[in-house]
Amino acid sequence: MPQGVPTPLIRDITEAAQRLESGQLVALPTETVYGLGANAWNSEAVARIFEAKQRPEFDPLIVHIAGSDQLGSVVQTIPALARSLAERFWPGPLTLVMPKDESIPDLVTSGLPGVGVRVPDHPVALKLLQATGCPIAAPSANLFGGVSPTTAEHVLLGLGGRIDAVLDGGPCQIGLESTVVSLMGDKPLVLRLGGLSLEALEEAIGPIQVAESNSALSDAAQPAPGMLSRHYAPGTLMIAMDADDSVPLPIQPGTALLTWGPATKEYSDFAVVKNLSENGDLRECAANFFAALRCLDAANPDVIIARRFPDHGLGRALNDRLQRACG
Repeated sequence: MPQGVPTPLIRDITEAAQRLESGQLVALPTETVYGLGANAWNSEAVARIFEAKQRPEFDPLIVHIAGSDQLGSVVQTIPALARSLAERFWPGPLTLVMPKDESIPDLVTSGLPGVGVRVPDHPVALKLLQATGCPIAAPSANLFGGVSPTTAEHVLLGLGGRIDAVLDGGPCQIGLESTVVSLMGDKPLVLRLGGLSLEALEEAIGPIQVAESNSALSDAAQPAPGMLSRHYAPGTLMIAMDADDSVPLPIQPGTALLTWGPATKEYSDFAVVKNLSENGDLRECAANFFAALRCLDAANPDVIIARRFPDHGLGRALNDRLQRACG
């Protein structure tokens, strides 16, 4: 689609499948965030993802399939641990990195030997994958480094006129990208925290190491998407404060607050406040996180103060996104 032509919002899965099969870019809903999909076997279509998102080619893409029975079409070998994790957590917000099949273009993996694969837990996404008969490469459907989209409207705001269609499947239920686990080494390694908690993973396979973030943008291929120190960021300056800290007083005019938990008397002093969950439910916080960032950014405050989350469960992944948004 030439840039500037309005992007249609569609609800017909057959139409979306036909568009993908013909090499078009279609944003699709998943339980985590909306993804910008292309036929993963079509290198030209995959290249259009990078162009539309203004995404550097060193940042690999995640490939989505309809079920674990399709793994053989995208990976060369399937480790025993992969089968065990897939049985327990697929469909769901878990991406497994395994040796890629030669049918997957190097552009998908940024030239690395491993490809990240997952089965999304969303009825529309699964029906689309079944209808296309091909794996779908799909990073988050937003401009590179920006706030991830959790509704079809978010996609249109960021990529409208740059992609061919948006398949509307309603708001995303989890709201955080998938957890990425590499099975390329002797031991599994968490490359990115996400919608599947570290505790759930460790309950299944025992203690697991978490990789450190990359401190700066470089041309070196990243092991997984979302590992750069600044990512998921709004245009407004963000400052994170510890969960138990008091907001610095006096509150300056033009200051916005991203918070969670019971309201306090300080709220009335902020230009705008977004409370992710009044009862502190981390699942609710995760589901609302990116939408709240977008809302605060649109209010055009001078600065956004954000409270960190408890460092357990989904709070770990939320703190990861918050830290990267602050850069």
